[in-house]
Amino acid sequence: MKLAEALQERADIARRIDQLRFRLSRNATVQEGEKPAEDPSELIKELDACVARLEELMARINLTNAATVIEGRTLTELIAKRDALSVKTSAYRNFLDEASNLSGRASRSEIKILSTVNVRKLQKQLDDMSKELRQTDNMLQQANWTVDLK
Repeated sequence: MKLAEALQERADIARRIDQLRFRLSRNATVQEGEKPAEDPSELIKELDACVARLEELMARINLTNAATVIEGRTLTELIAKRDALSVKTSAYRNFLDEASNLSGRASRSEIKILSTVNVRKLQKQLDDMSKELRQTDNMLQQANWTVDLK
């Protein structure tokens, strides 16, 4: 099994667990004399099996990520880099949106709004970070489809 397949299965199982939690909640109580729409013991059995499979996949994915080296860095390190770059580019993008929002004045007596930073310079940095983020994500995606799960 390739790493990407395990990641897809992990996502599917996580969605399935959410559905099972909802279904369990809906079948937790019934009016006296009534039966639940679904058997809670069967739902719990299915939930337990999904959680066990999720645990196995998570461990194998993590082991694979820690053992696989691409361009001198483990997949774990590349994932951390991608996530950090994503947070950083988002913060820069939000800040630059605000710094670029300079409202015009209708008359000379109105307050003039100025940017506190060199927007052009920061935009160039953001463009460079975005490129690095794309390249890092591409490396991860390529590895996901070529690396076998441990």
